[in-house]
Order: sequence, then C-alpha cells, then structure tokens
Amino acid sequence: MKPPSLTIGIEEEYQIIDPQTRELRSYITQILEDGNLVLREQIKPELHQSIVEVGTAVCRTPAEARGELVRLRKSIIELAARHGLKIAAAGTHPFSSWLTQEITPLERYLGVKKDMQDLAQQLLIFGTHVHIGIEDREFLIDAMNVARYLLPHLLCLSTSSPFWMGRNTGLKSYRSIIFRHFPRSGIPPELSSWAEFSTFVETLVKTHCIPDGTKIWWDLRPNWKYPTLEFRICDVCTRIDEAICIAALCQAIIAKLWKLRRDNMTFRVYTSRLIEENKWRAVRFGIDGKLLDLGKQLELPARDLIREMVDWFVGDVVDELGSRKEVEYAYRILEEGTSADRQLRVYRETGDLKAVVDHLVAETAQGLD
Repeated sequence: MKPPSLTIGIEEEYQIIDPQTRELRSYITQILEDGNLVLREQIKPELHQSIVEVGTAVCRTPAEARGELVRLRKSIIELAARHGLKIAAAGTHPFSSWLTQEITPLERYLGVKKDMQDLAQQLLIFGTHVHIGIEDREFLIDAMNVARYLLPHLLCLSTSSPFWMGRNTGLKSYRSIIFRHFPRSGIPPELSSWAEFSTFVETLVKTHCIPDGTKIWWDLRPNWKYPTLEFRICDVCTRIDEAICIAALCQAIIAKLWKLRRDNMTFRVYTSRLIEENKWRAVRFGIDGKLLDLGKQLELPARDLIREMVDWFVGDVVDELGSRKEVEYAYRILEEGTSADRQLRVYRETGDLKAVVDHLVAETAQGLD
C-alpha cells in the first residue's frame, strides 16, 4: 500500500472589524476587488459580508504551512487597512449582532439563506479547517473513524468563542453551539467504507437534499472535491502559532494511524454518542474541564488527556515529520490558556468588550514579522 502524502491545507475565516465601533463591518465585496489581484483564488467570500476566508496552498510540512499563513494574514490585514479596517481571528465576535449582518450577494450564499432561513443568518461564526492529504479512500475512511475520538481534544486547544451578542455565554466555544443547528453537522457517524459514504451522498443528491457532497458539514469529513480528510471542529485560532499547532497535530494523528495500519494494528472505534459527550465538555469548559477516557471509562482532566495525545499518541511520529516544535506548542496553550481564556481575562480586567476586540486584533497580527 502506498502511504498517504500527508499534505496540509489550512482555511481560516476572519472578522472584518470597524476600528471606530469595533463592530463587524460588511465589506468583503470591496476587499475582494483588491484581494483578487494579490491573492487570486486564495481569498474567498463567505456567507456574511463581514467574513473573509483564506486558504493556503498545498503544503508538505507545518513549517511550510506557517509561511503560507503568515503571508495570507499579512496580506489580508494590509488589504483591510487600505479601507480603514482591521482583521480579527476568533470563533465569534464579542458583541456584534447576527440580526444586522448582510449576506454576500452570490448565488451560492443566497441559496444557503433560502434553504436555511434564520439558521443561515445566525451563522456568524469563524472556524479553522485543516485538510490532510490521504489518497487511499479506504484508509481515509478508516482514519476518520478512529480520529473522531480526538476531535474534542483538538477543540479544547482551539476554543476562541466565549462571547455571543454581548454576553459571556459561560462556554468556551459558543461557535460550536451555533453550528450545531445545521443539518449534517457534528461528530460524524462510523462508516464501513468509501462506498457507504458515496452512497449516502448520492442518495441525498438524488432526493434533492443537497446539490453535492460539499454540503456535508461534519466536524471531520472526507472532502468531496479533494483527496483529503478535513478537520472542521476547531474555532479559528487567534494566534498563528495555535493554528499551526492544530494543523501539525492533525497531520501527526493521520501519520500515526497510517503507521499502525502498515503494521496491521489500529485503535478502538467509539460511537458518535460517546464522542459527542466529550465534545460538549470541550465546548463548555475547554482545557479547564474533564474529558472522558473512553477506554478506561474514567473522566480525567482535559489537560492530562491532551498531554497524553501529544506525548503518547503522536510522540513517535513527530520527529519523522519534523514537527515536534509545532506539535509541542500545545504545552504552551495548556499553560497560558486558549484564546477564549485570554478574552475572558481581558474582559474581567476591563469590563469592556471593545477592549476584547482590540486584544483580538492585536493577537491576530502577532508573529507575522
């Protein structure tokens, strides 16, 4: 069997911020006019006009992906600055209302608005998607079945959406709650084969539920267009180092699963219902809570299980991948807290959600020099 390429592609969704009001600004159309000259297909609109999405080129290593992401973030920040605007990376805006946001006037997004109604209007959320190249479709499905177990661990590390509509929600990833309303979302089911997934998609297409497989919005999905497994559970990461850490972990998880398959071994596959319990704990408490060790049937501190993922699960592949530095940045997140934790800290110190926005703008630009 030929090993997977393990290429990395990262997509990030950013907030377009008015520096005077600190609110979201519906301005993607104007930014796109400039951006298409500079970034071409690497800059895209999203459902709301206050969101701008970027996507890296196909990268071989986390270090290469970092270079791409630095270039893209710098370019987007510069494009926004031409129009007197700022860019922030967080899973939700601290106080802007979804009720006042403008939908991007493209057929694709108008169609989503027509189909989903208020659910689409409410989808004012920002995520990080990581694609890992897997050319063998059967291994891709096997890897997805096992990797589902680690999705809540990754979400814990990426939480960046504690606020919604001017309220401290008490959750670390409120973005996850908003996206949960969409159909075909959440932890994916266990699949027996690529044929089962393909039949599922074809049935939905034939019955006019969806136009194609891109409308499967699971937290981890076989990408319908490209030979990749796409990790979609994470909030967008505020610091670029966090984004690269998440991407490196995704790559290392698949590398470890390939190594096991090569040696005729694997890990146990757990039901979506149990993994959803862990996802809820990640949504609610982030790294400060407890996760279920499903093998031992125990609840343990999330920090302990995340360290176990880094040390034990992927520890023997990161040197082969050359990504130990990027993967072990997870330890710094565990020590200093996630973006959600830092936002809450700023709010406790200032009592001002505009100060939280200023903090996000500053952190989004960190590490780009």
